[in-house]
Amino acid sequence: MNDIDAMFSHLLGEIDHLSQSLSSAAEAPEEDPASHRHSTFSIGFTDLNESLNELEDHDLDALVADLGSKSTTQDLATEQQTSSATDNQTAPSAMTQGYEATAALPLPPNTAEFSGELQRNEPQTKADKIKLALEKLKEAKVRKLIVKVMMGDGSSKTLMVDERQTVRDVLDKLFEKTYCDCSIDWSLCETNPELLIERGFEDHESLVELLSSWTRHSENKIYFVSRPQKYVMFKDPQLFYMWKKKKSVLSGINEHAKKLLIKEHFGGSTVIVPNLEGMLHLKEDGKKVWKPRYFLLRASGIYYVPKGKTKSSSDLACFVRFEKVNIYTTNNYKQKYRAPTNFGFMLKHPCIQKESHYIKFLCCDNEHTLLLWVNSIRIAKYGTVLYKNYQAAVKTASTLQTLQSAAHKDGSKSHATGISPHLDPSPPKITAVEDYSQESPPDFIPPPPGHTHI
Repeated sequence: MNDIDAMFSHLLGEIDHLSQSLSSAAEAPEEDPASHRHSTFSIGFTDLNESLNELEDHDLDALVADLGSKSTTQDLATEQQTSSATDNQTAPSAMTQGYEATAALPLPPNTAEFSGELQRNEPQTKADKIKLALEKLKEAKVRKLIVKVMMGDGSSKTLMVDERQTVRDVLDKLFEKTYCDCSIDWSLCETNPELLIERGFEDHESLVELLSSWTRHSENKIYFVSRPQKYVMFKDPQLFYMWKKKKSVLSGINEHAKKLLIKEHFGGSTVIVPNLEGMLHLKEDGKKVWKPRYFLLRASGIYYVPKGKTKSSSDLACFVRFEKVNIYTTNNYKQKYRAPTNFGFMLKHPCIQKESHYIKFLCCDNEHTLLLWVNSIRIAKYGTVLYKNYQAAVKTASTLQTLQSAAHKDGSKSHATGISPHLDPSPPKITAVEDYSQESPPDFIPPPPGHTHI
């Protein structure tokens, strides 16, 4: 009986610990949903008013117009539903229905007077627009966020994002606002200064949904950065599918062989996961102690070889499955957790924003091993979606670079003929990147204050 009581007490303790780990992200059932929605209107600002002030004028105008049109559409839909319900209940004669419908139609207003009245009702100052936007945001059915995105040089861009937009959509919007080269390496990356971790968002993910897992007063930030490793599995697939080969063999793989590797492993209905395995260091729960274990990557998760067992499938024990966890790279864990090296990564549920024994810490011996494990896990977790993201990124980059090149040629032609580009009756819509060569694009993630970035 004592053993049963002890087991039950332990189970209750585990449940309580998990609840505490997730409580920072989960809302209490009794909390007013409107209160939660209001608290998540902006990310990276002290309040919503500040975020609206940071929006550029044309973005603020677009927000007010969009919210206004949705509000009008919703009101009309509500009126139609009410009218339909009334008609079904009363079921008057066809003649009466026709008469009432005609009587209910408003007389067409004088066009000039109507236009003048609309102009008088439109907010004139930025303060008026902000006030109107605050009112409309509370009524909006589609969830919107005003997000501060940090640049590598310390500056920031403020964007309006709604729940229908993917990370790819937001990247395209940032391409319009910055003068970067539009390569496939550009990413949105989140940093968590409390856990000293960072993660590059995948292009297919919903940014609003991702940010919803942050706590109310989170110090997390979003960076717009160039990450050469974002699609390294498609640039150099031999690193992952021929990882046991010598470096001299891998470096000799030509482009044709790379394309064949991609087709073989990503061309089917399912992706073939790299058959990666090796010794990694595992951090023990609640301790700054790391022990070596032999891990193997499979499509469903990461497995390890228990002590005294072999690498056969029947002996393997599951370490973690990928359905509910994301992978994060760590910063300076050699100092914080006495890790063997600084080449570590973490697997956790996105809602866990603080230290918890439900977080899995692993450490690699070198940077190359870290590259293999992090990106092989991404292949296993996202499968064919990752390849589709890559193809879409390549297509977008190619299109934008073609347009920029055409714009540059038009500008050069104008200079050659002595015609000022400002007087050209059909000036190019896209300005050449070279005109802004003095502004170097961001290419790194600044580390959290007081820590060294790897």
